[in-house]
Amino acid sequence: MKPYKAIFLDWDNTIGDWTTAEHKALQDIYTHYHLNRLYPAFEDYLNAYKPYNLELWGMYGRGEVTKEWLHLQRFLRPLLVNDANGANDEMVNLAHEIGAEFLRLTNKYFSVLPGATEVVKALAKNYPLTIISNGFKEVQYYKFEHSGLAPYFTHTIISEEVGINKPQPGIFEIALERNSITADEAVMIGDSYSSDIAGAQAAGIDQIWVRKEGAKELTNERATYIVSNVSEILKVL
Repeated sequence: MKPYKAIFLDWDNTIGDWTTAEHKALQDIYTHYHLNRLYPAFEDYLNAYKPYNLELWGMYGRGEVTKEWLHLQRFLRPLLVNDANGANDEMVNLAHEIGAEFLRLTNKYFSVLPGATEVVKALAKNYPLTIISNGFKEVQYYKFEHSGLAPYFTHTIISEEVGINKPQPGIFEIALERNSITADEAVMIGDSYSSDIAGAQAAGIDQIWVRKEGAKELTNERATYIVSNVSEILKVL
């Protein structure tokens, strides 16, 4: 292993348990807004929401859509399932309302992944840590502070604040500059291959891919190191 001088970390689904918070928030939204009138079962709503949400985040990472467009459209599109005429003002207003409630609920259901607290504290003893996140700043800073882990990070880089999203190399280059190091002196830890791993590769930075157990393996996906959960990171570093 290289003698790294700094560690970069993604937050959602690397340190924070975004998947659980998102799922619980969407369940509450489905019930509260009586979306069973559009989708007989919650799983039907989830299947309408998640693929398009993932597509939008990919577009956001490439700089093709704004934060505002992403946040509106991911909740507006599922409302149009039975409306061939497209969105009207009432639907747009409802999508905005659902979006605001979603952010509130994901903060409510926020938690840290098992083992993540211990890993962050252990790493911080030997390395300066930098968060690199594409998440919305008003949500991410809440989670950082309420996790109790904020003091262990030397730098926090939110794409919305620096104007560059992962996987674009520029956001990783900002992290290198703030740590006063070169690309071969850092390693990026993250769960998203397209955002964290491919982005770090493009910037010439080594990677630790937290590839969850059961994740589909694609032949073109490679990383410097691969682990199946956050606790295994300490075996690498």
